[in-house]
This record gives sequence, structure tokens and C-alpha cells, in this order.
Amino acid sequence: MSGQSFMEQLLDGSTVDWLPLKNVLATERGKRLVKSQLEETGEFAVFQNSMTPLGYYHESNVEPESVFIICAGAAGEIGYNDSAFWAADDVYFFRHSEKVLSKYLYHWLLTQKEKISGQVRRASIPRLSKAVVEQLVFPVPCPENPTKSLAIQAEIVRILDAFSALTTELTKELAAEINARKKQYNYYCAKMLSFENDHVEWRTLDSLCNFVSSGTNKKRSIEGKYPVFGSTGVIAQTDEYAHEGKQILVARVGANAGYVHIADGKYDVSDNTIIVNVRENYSIKFIFYILTEMNLRQYAKGGGQPLITSGELKKLRIPIPHAANYKRSIAEQARIVDVLDKFNALTTSISECLPREIELRQKQYEYYRDLLLSFPKPEGMAA
Repeated sequence: MSGQSFMEQLLDGSTVDWLPLKNVLATERGKRLVKSQLEETGEFAVFQNSMTPLGYYHESNVEPESVFIICAGAAGEIGYNDSAFWAADDVYFFRHSEKVLSKYLYHWLLTQKEKISGQVRRASIPRLSKAVVEQLVFPVPCPENPTKSLAIQAEIVRILDAFSALTTELTKELAAEINARKKQYNYYCAKMLSFENDHVEWRTLDSLCNFVSSGTNKKRSIEGKYPVFGSTGVIAQTDEYAHEGKQILVARVGANAGYVHIADGKYDVSDNTIIVNVRENYSIKFIFYILTEMNLRQYAKGGGQPLITSGELKKLRIPIPHAANYKRSIAEQARIVDVLDKFNALTTSISECLPREIELRQKQYEYYRDLLLSFPKPEGMAA
């Protein structure tokens, strides 16, 4: 008995029937609602062509704890809803059955997602035929004993739900940890850069820099030896570089106006970005943290296309600790940068871990899902 697989122990000698889904469950298509019938809030979510509710309606046409598949738009996406909802005409849903648990069906359909997606007709609007769904070959364990069949299905659901819950819980915990670290970082950043003492001299940004001016590169290419920095980082490539070494860059126009980052190496800078070239006798990283904390977006002018000018930045007053004593000033700037770098690295590290951990948990769920639903198939049936 110890040599048996988990699936063999679970089935305990029972057979498994592989049947077209249409022979096991009723697949129905939802009913269309026009936009004027929908509400922004309400009791019943309306699913149309994606997993995000299109709106809400005062009635439902699908029971709670039901499985559905999007058949147009995000065609092939598989959903499960604990609450009753309204399925619109771009949704197939399954009526409840006394022989099949809805959650068992849901987990099994997820193993078929690649096959289902491969049958989506890719046109102007992707569409999935009802026949594709109905012809899927579905495993019914222990068909001769409905009570035992449901018990087997329930055990599979219990295990897979536990893995799903673990992933959800991990996501919440990591998100909370990231939020806590960001708050901690923001607190120390604000505290360390407040300079509420007599040992600070306030100087204009212009006086701390060799120049503050816009970049000039207007080229956009996917090839080239050197990067072109724009408002969000590297936006293109170029064959010739105009700048070398570390410089602060500030996005000057559009939705990212005020975003601050540092470029290094050999590169060019786009014309929608301001270059802040800090003099050698000041810490560029210190000035970077000051500008970041100042929230430069507040200086953007204009409605549809906010704009920050280099002239506006030049006038900004920057606190320089112990400005009269160069060595002491540089040492204090370095100390502040070191502390903020450590908090920033910790926050970044946790932020990078979140998607990686979630991906690992998702793969773990998929592994056990495929293992638990790998029922023996009759000879000649495709794997």
C-alpha cells in the first residue's frame, strides 16, 4: 500500500469515466444587457468580456459558487464566483450538478486553459466557440458511486483550495510588509532631510550645479550602442553618446513630470528630460534624495500636459548641512545617503521578492493541481 501514489490511494480501486463535458454538465450562454441597464454599484456583478465586472445589476442569472468562461474579448479566461452574478452574452456558465462539484470543475478547467486558449479564434475580437468547451473530455471519478465520487472531488478541492489560500495570504502579508517598509523609509527620509537646526545653509539648486538644462536627443531607435534616457528610464538607443558619468535626470513633461532618477555610464538624454549636473564638491546622491523628497511634480504647470521648466528647478532652495566646513558637510551628506540607501535597498528587496514568491506559490499550486487531476486514462486516449 505504501508504494501506491496519492491518486491511487484516493481512488482506492475506483474507475474514472472520461466523458465529453456536454454529457456531464449543462453549458449555457449569458444574456445581454445594454450599458444603460448597468449601475456603478449594486448587489450582483455583471461579467461581460473580462474578469473585471462591467457593472452591476439588480438581478442575477447565475447561482452562487458557479464556474464561467469568457467567450469574447478575454476569451478563454476561466472564473469562479462565490456570489450570485449576472452572466452577459460573452460568458458561458455551468449549471450546478448533483454529480460534480463546481470547485472541482473550476480547478480541472484551469488544467485545460492552454488547450482552450489554443482554440480561440483570433480576429478583431477574439472569440471562443461553445463547442470547444462542450467537447472537452472531463474526468468523473467513481461514477458508479456518486457519494464516493463527490468525496474524492471534495478532497481534491480541499487540497487545491489550501494552496490557493496560501498564495493569497502570502500576497497580503508581503504587500503589508512592503507598505510598512515604505512608510518607515518615508518617515526616516522626511526626518533626515528636514534640517530643522542652525547648521544648514539653503542654496539654490543652480548654485550647486554646473548646469541645469533639458536634454536634446529626439531620436527613437531600438538599436544602438548607448541608451537614451527619458522620463521613465531608458526609452531608446543611440549610436553616439552626449553624456558620461552620473547625472540627475528629472522628467519635465507629461504624466511623469517630476520623476527623479540617476543616469550613469555613457548615454544621451531625451528632450523631455531635464539634466541636473551637480558639481563635484556636493554629493549627487544627497541632492537626488533632496529632490525626490521635495515632490517636484508640484512645480509642474499646465493642465493636459503638465510641464516643469529648468528655470523653475534652478530656483529651488536646497539645504546643505555644515556648508561652511567642506569636509564635515561632505561627511554628513554621505552619512545621510548611507542611511537612506539602506532603507531604500530593504524596501526594494522586499518589493522584488513579492512577485517572485507569488510565482513560486502559483507554480506549486499548478504542480499539485496537475498531479491531483492526472487520473489514469484509457488506452488510446490522448494524454
